[in-house]
Amino acid sequence: MFVAASTACYPDLPLPDVLERLTDLEYTSVEIVVHESGGHLKPSEVASDLERAVRTCRESHRMSIVAYSVDMSPPDEEEYYRQFEACCKLAKATKVVTLVVRASELGTPFNAEIERLRRLVAIAAQNSAVVGLLTETGTMTQDPDTAVVLCDNVKGLRLTLDPSHYIYGPHKGASFEQVLRYVCHVRLRDTTKEKFQVRVGQGQVEYGRLVTQLNKFHYDRALCVHMPPLPDVDQNGEMRKMRLLLESLL
Repeated sequence: MFVAASTACYPDLPLPDVLERLTDLEYTSVEIVVHESGGHLKPSEVASDLERAVRTCRESHRMSIVAYSVDMSPPDEEEYYRQFEACCKLAKATKVVTLVVRASELGTPFNAEIERLRRLVAIAAQNSAVVGLLTETGTMTQDPDTAVVLCDNVKGLRLTLDPSHYIYGPHKGASFEQVLRYVCHVRLRDTTKEKFQVRVGQGQVEYGRLVTQLNKFHYDRALCVHMPPLPDVDQNGEMRKMRLLLESLL
């Protein structure tokens, strides 16, 4: 395992400045946010000019890109898959395996979600990439048992584990060990049952226990810091503190 950081930690800076800041804070690996809304790159831009997107991501201050977080919002279904395929081609060109994708909202028909995920996994596989479905409150992965059922029904589907959603959300800190065998990427911040994000050290995330559990399943990829700035808190200080905390466990 190794420590990484998401560009979501500095949402108001352009991508080159985020990468420079993370390098200054001694991070060596990064997850790049490719969202149509609030991303450092947009899927529509990747689809319209793939070569430019590849050049942009290769200028990464020698940081290793460990994942792309991809979120499309096109006007029609086929454009959705076209943009996702372009993001997969970006991943292949930059030697990135993991694509983080959000699950559908609660209430989505189960069979429709299975069909969507099967198509995404097939497109990713053609480009030597893996879909890591995010565990997230308000979506079909809000319950860890449902997340497992989705993986059981979609061959090749993996999970991006964000334990904060199982601590703060309706799961309220109950065990989520059943999802660990499917995890291909991990996002971390500090969390309580009352607040989704708190200052590092003030929450209830048991980082050491999580690392031990992941080791049981031979997880050897990123522990990715995913902490947007908190009001009136020194973000650089929080990022440095979190890196040192995680590195002390590895």
